[in-house]
Amino acid sequence: MTARHLNIHGRVQGVFYRDWTVETARSLGLAGWVRNLPDGTVEAQVEGERQAVERMVAAMEGGPPRARVERIDARAIDGEGLDSFERR
Repeated sequence: MTARHLNIHGRVQGVFYRDWTVETARSLGLAGWVRNLPDGTVEAQVEGERQAVERMVAAMEGGPPRARVERIDARAIDGEGLDSFERR
């Protein structure tokens, strides 16, 4: 299992980024969560098979059509053994 903690910067709030993230993560069989932060960024934790996590991070660089991702700060973390992906 691989896990990543992500901070997504850019125009990522108010553009359905969290809903898109939940849908995309679930389609890849990943677990974790996603939430908005007060500073306008989106924070997420993604865990699952290494290839699926890598595909998710790559997809998050684009996001949904109205999003404009400037950068993603990602770091490897120990997974929590989550069994679903949720919006917080």
